[in-house]
Amino acid sequence: MARKSWHLSRRDLIKGAGVAMALPYLNAMGGGASVAKAAAGGTAKAIPKRFIGTYISYGVYQPDGPNGIPRKKADGTYDHHEWSWWPQGDPGQIISFNKSTKPFEPLKDNITYLRGLDHKGGYKLGGHSSGDVFLTGADMAEIETTNNISIDQVMANHYGHQTRHRSLVMGTEGGTGSYLKTKTMSHRGPGKAIPSLHKPDDIFNRLFKPYGEKGVEQVRAGLKRDASILDLMMDHSKSFHARLGTEDKRKMDEYLESVREIEKRVERTDDWTHTPLPEVDRDSVKLTVDHKTAPHEYIRCMYDLAYLAFVTDQTRYVTYMTESEQSSSSELWNYANYVLGYKGATHDIAHKRPQVISGQWDLWRAENHAYFLNRLAKTQEGDSTMLDNTLCLWGSAHPHASHSGYNYPLQLAGGKNMGFKHGQLHEFVGNKKVPMANLFVTMLHAMKIPADKFADSTGNLDQLLRA
Repeated sequence: MARKSWHLSRRDLIKGAGVAMALPYLNAMGGGASVAKAAAGGTAKAIPKRFIGTYISYGVYQPDGPNGIPRKKADGTYDHHEWSWWPQGDPGQIISFNKSTKPFEPLKDNITYLRGLDHKGGYKLGGHSSGDVFLTGADMAEIETTNNISIDQVMANHYGHQTRHRSLVMGTEGGTGSYLKTKTMSHRGPGKAIPSLHKPDDIFNRLFKPYGEKGVEQVRAGLKRDASILDLMMDHSKSFHARLGTEDKRKMDEYLESVREIEKRVERTDDWTHTPLPEVDRDSVKLTVDHKTAPHEYIRCMYDLAYLAFVTDQTRYVTYMTESEQSSSSELWNYANYVLGYKGATHDIAHKRPQVISGQWDLWRAENHAYFLNRLAKTQEGDSTMLDNTLCLWGSAHPHASHSGYNYPLQLAGGKNMGFKHGQLHEFVGNKKVPMANLFVTMLHAMKIPADKFADSTGNLDQLLRA
């Protein structure tokens, strides 16, 4: 058969694919070399605003009432179980902490609990898939065929160029997972999940030793070659673009967009080779631990890496999925066995809700998150603390035993220097019901990021802010 003008040979495609696969460590590339100068002895910059979103799967223990909302007694107060995940208190004020919230007691003035918020887009996904949309609010069950951009990446799109890494995406299981079975919280945009990193040693190297054993001049030479090759790939691809059919043009446009993204990463990496890397003692973090043999040390190490990324200003936006909602095919199915010696699958805690083990599981997760918050609270930044300059969202999109996607258990900490006030328990139920996306819009505005809307938002949560 004669070769038509619009036919592409296998060689055309291999030329592009081979080069793209050869490019080094592109996921570790950040940009905007100016901000790190403070650490290298240059001019100090304004204290940055940061965000971390941390996810816990399979919900929390909420025995006080249906759908995670405590029952109101005749005198207007609430029933409260000693192992309930929620601290004791009427809406508007935290009165006291119970067994599973005890680790947060010293942080009371830096913490807010939010009851009744959720994503409408997660209602029809069910508890085991609603974690996919925790930071995106996407309506994958009804409108959107793929997930959408996550709140951390909206932040990174605005200010990520100011640090070496736009963001840091971590997860105990690693990778992206699959549709409705995500293992990452971060998404660049529709259909663009960002793989989570799960090996502490790899995360450390990506943050503080991204060039491996190469010298800076060697790295720059390699980046220059990569830039030249990418230019050739773009020219080569454009040369046969006009010969393609509609569907092939769509695919080629996606390919070219990926090449452009790589070009941007190459440029940013080259910029950052002119700024010295921070010196961090490798032995200060237990990088050889794993969640199976040492779950306590592992999760603390992951939190330590997030802390080091913040304190060295390598990035300002972090997500950490401590467990996914779909771990039946991984070791995380037995996570509670490793931690507490529980004999059933961790998933069973979500269904059977044995009182003591459920409370102990929540307590263990609270202790680890409180450990991280305390590190931020004890780190001075000017006249305030790192916690005052960091918004820390912690919670789950799988609230309770019923596996519904309603009324997420949520805790927000930090951000006092962004206008947030704490020591409160806010309830968004009944005629006060609003989308969780309103919280995201409020956070974006607090970070000076313009946002008229995010997902299905309807406004701000001004009650979380100082007057």
